[in-house]
Amino acid sequence: MKKRFGHPWGHEDHRVRDVLKWKLRLGPREERGDAPDMPAEWMPWKAAEPPKSGWRVSWLGHSSFLLEGGGLRILVDPVFADFCAPFPLPGLKRLVPLPCGVGDIGPVDAVLLTHSHYDHMDLRALRRLGLDVPLWVPEGDVPLWVPEGHEAMLRKRGFSQVREIPWFGSDAISQRVRITATPAQHFTARTPWDRNRGHWCGWRIEGDEVALWHAGDSGYAPVFREIGDKLGPVDFGMIPIGAYAPRWLMKPMHMTPEEAVAVFHETRCRRAVGMHWGTFRLTDEPMGEPPLRLSRMKVSGFITGKVGESWEVSPMDPAE
Repeated sequence: MKKRFGHPWGHEDHRVRDVLKWKLRLGPREERGDAPDMPAEWMPWKAAEPPKSGWRVSWLGHSSFLLEGGGLRILVDPVFADFCAPFPLPGLKRLVPLPCGVGDIGPVDAVLLTHSHYDHMDLRALRRLGLDVPLWVPEGDVPLWVPEGHEAMLRKRGFSQVREIPWFGSDAISQRVRITATPAQHFTARTPWDRNRGHWCGWRIEGDEVALWHAGDSGYAPVFREIGDKLGPVDFGMIPIGAYAPRWLMKPMHMTPEEAVAVFHETRCRRAVGMHWGTFRLTDEPMGEPPLRLSRMKVSGFITGKVGESWEVSPMDPAE
């Protein structure tokens, strides 16, 4: 029997009947705040030379990022589809234009995937990336790094370069860049029959004296403090702040902005940007509420941005 993945700590969970209860509006009602129900602002992504020192981090919408540094170009959870679903469901349509197309990005050296949900794993985009790869890629596929349990599924779909990494496991993806899979609290499924057949994770990327961290998709859990204690400070984090309402259903799998701030501190982030909001309407909160709640906490270094925006991340000054 195939393995099912979970968490070593206890937490609330949800079942299909809970999702149906939510969709039929039979669960507890929650008051909406005063935030505008507007998607994230947008700007076209602009290609540029990677920084000579440090990294360039670009938000491509939702949880998708392009990381450029250490001699590499890395995509995390690239989703270019118009719908984050197996077929065009109107309620799951992209509400912000793509800042660029797959072909605009150019050659990509590696892709890091956090789990198999449709808003994080876009198989069509991954295949299109394989049409434009660096010369050193021998088989024409972009190398994929995934959490445990996803390799067989991806190989069946034609991807030949897939490497699984367990929680807190590490791998060198080049002589200058190393990645580590970090724990998260979530679940996986692409069909009604494969729930939790693969694990879920975040990714820490270290190279050229800079540490980046993509938290993946997660509810709040005590393990974030362990991540900070084990792996040390983060120069730039990408932390989810949206898709949290209603709390009676979403709490185990998605963080509020207030919980994201706790994660920002516990994982010892110097700077961070909020993600997993403003692109697809996944849950009940107004689309403009996550950045508003984050801004009201006035946390130095924890920002939100425009889809298509880029940030430069320099090595930390030893005096800091």
